Amino acid sequence: MTKHTLITALQTLGHTRALKDGTVRLQDFEFQFEEVPAIIQAFRRMVRGLEFDVSEMALTTYVAARAHHRRFTALPIFLVRGFHHGAILYNTTRGIGGPKDLEGRKVGVNRGYTVTTGVWARSILQHEHGVDLRKITWVLSGDEHVTEFQAPSNVVALEKGRTLEAALAAGELAATIGVQVEHPDVAPLIADAEQVGFEALARHGHYPINHVLVVKDAVLEAHPHLAVRIFEAFAAAKRPYLESLRSDRTAAPSKADRMYRRVLEITGADPLPYGIAPNLPMLEALVRYATEQGIISHPFAVEELFAPGTAELTA
Repeated sequence: MTKHTLITALQTLGHTRALKDGTVRLQDFEFQFEEVPAIIQAFRRMVRGLEFDVSEMALTTYVAARAHHRRFTALPIFLVRGFHHGAILYNTTRGIGGPKDLEGRKVGVNRGYTVTTGVWARSILQHEHGVDLRKITWVLSGDEHVTEFQAPSNVVALEKGRTLEAALAAGELAATIGVQVEHPDVAPLIADAEQVGFEALARHGHYPINHVLVVKDAVLEAHPHLAVRIFEAFAAAKRPYLESLRSDRTAAPSKADRMYRRVLEITGADPLPYGIAPNLPMLEALVRYATEQGIISHPFAVEELFAPGTAELTA
């Protein structure tokens, strides 16, 4: 029997490697992986041209795309997670004693306003430090994947020919989100950010989701059982990775591997849970923050964001 080919954009990660190398396969379907130089390029190509049948995608990009009726739908498979307290850098010469001092200043955001790291970092400023986000001018270094998106009035573009890194080092920006800057006048705004993130996880389950998996609507409509089969395949691919984390035998562990291992130690649970139920608090939070920050005009119910037949799946 001829297998249906699914053109797919997906990073090779510890928990996806078994799919990429063919160890885990789909019955009656075959993933045809297209490697892209940077996964964010796949997000843009999917949003603007529906170029893939299956694609990894930044969660806020997906929510914004959904608000503008793009023809793809997420499965509750969450591929990348992280903590964003350390994503905020500031210029130490600008008289900033803490996050509240960013009010009335310019803060750079890597690429677009809808970038997921930016959403989580701004939520930390607002909800953990009482920052009024409306009193900050957000300066972007790029454009949005969803071209119809209209940013709030306090969002502007960086001057052409400048970089966020140079503008921060020069003091033209008080702070930035999502860039790396090596300069004697630049430091993390939140001290001991990595530990603060883990403490937030232990204290109230703060564990941000960055990337989700989406499937073209036409493919889901043509193959009603495919969503469940893809979910099961990703769950199967994750199992050997989880075993390596639990036994602490991950070969040449990456920064992400070490983070997931630490999450496992703190929670005693799967650091990459799939399914709506185990991720509901963080999904609801992301939707709420996207609404508060003017990325979507009204909140979605979480179940609206995921393919029919996947609401009860967990792995």
